[in-house]
Amino acid sequence: MRRPVIAGNWKLNKTVSEAVELISALKPVVKDAAAEVVICPTAICLTEAVSAVGGTNIGVGAQNMFHKDSGAFTGEISPVFLKAANVEYVILGHSERRQYFKETDADINKKVIAALNHGLKPILCIGETLEEREGGTTFEVITTQIDGSMADMKEMNLDNLIIAYEPVWAIGTGKTATKEDANEVIGFIRKLLRERFGDKVADATRILYGGSVKASNAKELMEMPEIDGALVGGASLDVNEFANIVNY
Repeated sequence: MRRPVIAGNWKLNKTVSEAVELISALKPVVKDAAAEVVICPTAICLTEAVSAVGGTNIGVGAQNMFHKDSGAFTGEISPVFLKAANVEYVILGHSERRQYFKETDADINKKVIAALNHGLKPILCIGETLEEREGGTTFEVITTQIDGSMADMKEMNLDNLIIAYEPVWAIGTGKTATKEDANEVIGFIRKLLRERFGDKVADATRILYGGSVKASNAKELMEMPEIDGALVGGASLDVNEFANIVNY
């Protein structure tokens, strides 16, 4: 039985003090959650966030990281630093990283491998644009992204890997894939994992849906058999909204 994961991607929002305030309000309202609860604040908030969630059921994730342990890479954060700060998760390959910062599947692949090698739990994001969906190439795009982002990983322990299917056209737009569409694509992702990595990986990997997830649609999405949780964007910045998603 795969335990659901509800992860909140705060993106470029909340100062350190605002992050701590939000966590303080969140702790009592998600303390009995059956799902695994994760918050992903900005990098500057990570240390304070880890301290603020201490002794609770809330895990902390970073929104990005570099694949090298150290070196002359100005502005980057390494997996070594995240582990040292007791960060558990890291979002990799988010569509905004792909779109605005031109990250490729090859770039993301290096990061996922580095995260796994350092004992982090990568949340690998994949998904198609509106143009690709309307052009009928969703499954081709997903296949390319899985094969590229998970290259050279057949011999690795993938127990910590989490995948998030986030149709780009549904992120921050208010549009949401129907529960049937989301379930179909996530089922296809699981089929790819089965073909490439075997039954054990396919059956154990949590695959989340991301794309305008709200309290009003969380329950119907989570009831679908292939969907193992959600990567929540804007709604994760509202304590009550996020708590209602977590406690769907």
